[in-house]
Amino acid sequence: MDRARLRAEALAVIRGNDRGDYSIPTAGLYPFQWNWDSALTALGMATYDLPRAWREVETLAAAQRPDGMVPHIVFWQEDPGYFPSHAAWGTAGDPPASGITQPPVLASVVLALAQRGGAEGRRRAAALAKPLLAWHRWFHTLREPAGDGLVALTHPWESGRDNSPDWDRPLAAVEVPADLPAYQRRDLDHVDADARPTRGQYDRFMALVAHGRACGWRQEEIVASAPFLVCDPGVQFILLRADRDLLEILALREGGGGAEAAEVEGWIERGEAACARLWSEEAGGYCARDLKRGELTAAACSNASMLAWYAGIRDEEKMARLAATAAALLDEAPCGMPSWDPRAAGYDAKRYWRGPAWAIMNHMIAQGMREQGEEELARRLAQAQGRLYAAGFREYYEPRSGAGLGGGAFSWTAAVFLLWDSEELF
Repeated sequence: MDRARLRAEALAVIRGNDRGDYSIPTAGLYPFQWNWDSALTALGMATYDLPRAWREVETLAAAQRPDGMVPHIVFWQEDPGYFPSHAAWGTAGDPPASGITQPPVLASVVLALAQRGGAEGRRRAAALAKPLLAWHRWFHTLREPAGDGLVALTHPWESGRDNSPDWDRPLAAVEVPADLPAYQRRDLDHVDADARPTRGQYDRFMALVAHGRACGWRQEEIVASAPFLVCDPGVQFILLRADRDLLEILALREGGGGAEAAEVEGWIERGEAACARLWSEEAGGYCARDLKRGELTAAACSNASMLAWYAGIRDEEKMARLAATAAALLDEAPCGMPSWDPRAAGYDAKRYWRGPAWAIMNHMIAQGMREQGEEELARRLAQAQGRLYAAGFREYYEPRSGAGLGGGAFSWTAAVFLLWDSEELF
């Protein structure tokens, strides 16, 4: 691995996607600020320009909606080359944004930046405690329909894993209205169709956008009538980790965490207990649960299943079984944790979240493994990650060959390289 060359290329990717106070994932395909892309890209920025990393997360937080949600896309400028546009979402508010959210990695990123930044970092993190608390409260009130710790998604895009086989059964039950407005996909202008969601899936994605718009993007109404209501292990685990990290951020404020810390501790306790309801003995890991039908959506593991270590799950028996599952998946996919089990129905090595490996998921999984003492698995995953960069900084990769797929010059893929290179994790 030519580290110097790759580092120069990674820096060029992120700087090329920099729009001043925020970054885009990649030009053309994703021309706006995406929630979790932006936050996770800040981790790479912090290795060479910490003030710029802080601006990135502060700009994202500034897009928070009055109800506390941080939206999944912020349309800071117009770009006719992307669909669905802000007009298709039909949301109100400034800045213009989509009507749904994404995995809440922001608190974890803010804490990581604070740990790099001394007194100034602690001050900036403390200043973000209020919006972070509001966003997490949004999840734990408006998106816990049973109040039992299981967090609901109302659109597959909220998971960040848009077309995962986890969603096949619940998404199939979504009716596409006869009067669904005609639309023109723009993603296929940039990426081959065989690497993207199908037209049938996209019709249902847009039907769910139409449902949210018809509800005026009022969360209580959307959840109560949701055609799609699923608990994703990825979001469940990311939020549990973020709640733990939010506790540390609250402690940075003058006077400490106070009553709000007790509130967060309650979320953590409830969320930890709820994770057991995502466990599948057949899959040997944690799976998505359809909250409308009260059943797991599939009996196979995804890379989101492996975020249990990142969340700090301590169930020894289940985590030992999950470690065996992870090892088996890496046997099948030596170029990174696949986004779906290659041995299971629905696997597609090239199609977005139905099989390909993602550098950012590898990062969060490996971080959790290292923190929880799974050093050998973390080492294997780091070796796999290193193989990916031979294909450049791509959106995702074929998990057996390492061939690059999706968008090119991708910000968070470059950010992971910079972060791991700076910490000598390869």
